[in-house]
Amino acid sequence: MIYIHVPFCRSFCTYCDFYSEIACKGREINDFEAYASGIISEISERGVEIAASAGTNTLYIGGGTPSVLPLSVLGRLLEALGGGAYDEFTLEVNPEDILEKGPSYLAGLRRLGVNRISMGVQSLDDCMLRWMNRRHDADGAGKAFRALRDAGFDNISVDVIFGLSHLTEAVLEKTLDEVLAWKPEHISAYQLSIEDGSALARMVEDGRYEEAEDDLCLAQYGHICRRLREAGYEHYEISNWSLPGYEAKHNSAYWTREAYVGLGPGAHSFDGKRRSWNSQALCSWTSESEILSEDEAREEQIMLGLRTAKGIPESICDRAAVETLVAEGTLIRIGDAQIRIPESSFFVSDSIIAKLI
Repeated sequence: MIYIHVPFCRSFCTYCDFYSEIACKGREINDFEAYASGIISEISERGVEIAASAGTNTLYIGGGTPSVLPLSVLGRLLEALGGGAYDEFTLEVNPEDILEKGPSYLAGLRRLGVNRISMGVQSLDDCMLRWMNRRHDADGAGKAFRALRDAGFDNISVDVIFGLSHLTEAVLEKTLDEVLAWKPEHISAYQLSIEDGSALARMVEDGRYEEAEDDLCLAQYGHICRRLREAGYEHYEISNWSLPGYEAKHNSAYWTREAYVGLGPGAHSFDGKRRSWNSQALCSWTSESEILSEDEAREEQIMLGLRTAKGIPESICDRAAVETLVAEGTLIRIGDAQIRIPESSFFVSDSIIAKLI
């Protein structure tokens, strides 16, 4: 299970705080090649660790905006990893890159073995997209999705955002109507959060944006849950829905704490006991690590597992706390020894989890 972080974007979204650098025309090829050389060096240094993380045979290239990379650079990275096939190989893309690079780029991705696409759409309202500082418009997102289908991609995930104070019911409904008409195999819906260092955080400080009230966020989340359930999507994790059989294998392995290797600046890794993270530097990034105690590992198992519909073993939690939450209806038992948070309480999952750890 391997993750590669691509730290390049054409522009920065209003809400984003992920590590990334602007891919500037004129010097981008040199930056891309230097970045690729750094990844290849890291792969060489961590070969044994990569081999040990192969329980779930997945590769996920995220960012940033991985679709800014040319096929030649992606090819170098895959060659350094050994060029093998993956059960699930996900590439994050933005709609504008798909339209700009065209069918030949998509055909090239398929030749490289990409078999799952995660496309950041966020909204299908042009005013909202401009506020987010997205580079595509609603029409372009639809055209990009159709281009992916025409290229033969049959496992596509679409991201949308909710929890904005100026997101109206009509705009949310329009976005859901159009996304559901595309029939993607997977949909992720993320609540907007104010991240330190983002443009949005500065807007809040300056009084140019006011955070959405919890009641509004809950109403938007509940509406998304209902619409996707009616459309046949399974709500298998707090922020993720899929058609049957299309759950994200890579991300699902994170929630069950499988070992994985993160490559590139800002990437994180986990070997079952030790967590490590790379510094945020375009070239010559370094790594730090920590060993989780038994209590920390148990708390992490609770926090991650209760995000999912599969839940966690009841035995790892305090029995009295479980009984109280079951009586309240904010936990339910499934099977003989598992507990989970019902969909109706997913929105307040943090407070439920806090009572268990």
